[in-house]
Amino acid sequence: MAARIVYVHGAGPKPRAELLKSQWDRALFGRDMGELSHLAYWAPVLHERPLPDPVPDPLEGASTAVAEAEREREAPRPPALEDPAQFMARTATEARAGGAAGRVPGGGALGGWLRDMTYMAEALALAEEPRPGPGEEPLPEALPLPRPARTALFRLLVQHVFEDVHAYFFGAAGRAIRQAVTDALDAAGAGEGDDGREGPLVVVGHSLGSVVAYEVLAARNPRVDLFVTLGSPLAVTEVQDCLAAPPAVPSRTGLWLNASDARDLVALDHTLRPEYAPPGRITDVLVRNNGENHHAAAEYLSDVLVRDPVRRVCARTR
Repeated sequence: MAARIVYVHGAGPKPRAELLKSQWDRALFGRDMGELSHLAYWAPVLHERPLPDPVPDPLEGASTAVAEAEREREAPRPPALEDPAQFMARTATEARAGGAAGRVPGGGALGGWLRDMTYMAEALALAEEPRPGPGEEPLPEALPLPRPARTALFRLLVQHVFEDVHAYFFGAAGRAIRQAVTDALDAAGAGEGDDGREGPLVVVGHSLGSVVAYEVLAARNPRVDLFVTLGSPLAVTEVQDCLAAPPAVPSRTGLWLNASDARDLVALDHTLRPEYAPPGRITDVLVRNNGENHHAAAEYLSDVLVRDPVRRVCARTR
């Protein structure tokens, strides 16, 4: 049976549903997926009108991920790592030529390579360094308050800064937003009676959409082959305080891939393991979003660390 994929977008007004689904399809697969993909389009619950087609999503920035994914379908990218001997020879030639690439640290192959290596070192250090002991944290993960006081302060913060988050957790919009996700799962054939006879199911949630998707999966527990969360705040303690159930991997979710950019300010904590047990079914990855907005969904979707696992699952048959 053919694979199915369900997208759950994040906060803010969005483009019309057909356009948004097409953008995510093209960023992830390089083409429109037609009836194989479904969008949980909950923006109308909180926003009266979609964004006009020429207006970019303010939470996305000027992303080039869609165009790059489409170009890759036509002509696959060369290997990311150049042969070291060729690299050194070419760099030396550029330096001897006295061009900008040889003089300017940020220019040419050498400058780009240094920038890439610097970022990767920072990202790996953030992901792999030992957790500091009590009182040593540079930034506390949670407000040092009892849960009721913490929740009250979180509610006050999102009421004034993140209106959609406040409406979801503390307003009257949560049920309608979750219903949009439920309807999309039903359209994909992943309702409560799903016994796995359909093709593989992938659920992708971005930002606040990852929280909504998680709560629906936790409550309904359909069979999901891969759950993907992008730029997710699910590791933030104040968000976990507001979840309907204690954090845990839904029992019928096979694998969970959590991707974040170290510069994404929404994903304040980049690891879900081991807070969502069992940790062996969650993989946390750091990616590098090159767009103007490091929280952009399309940039996440087109990254090889997200794109390839989704494509592999979608290539399976049952």
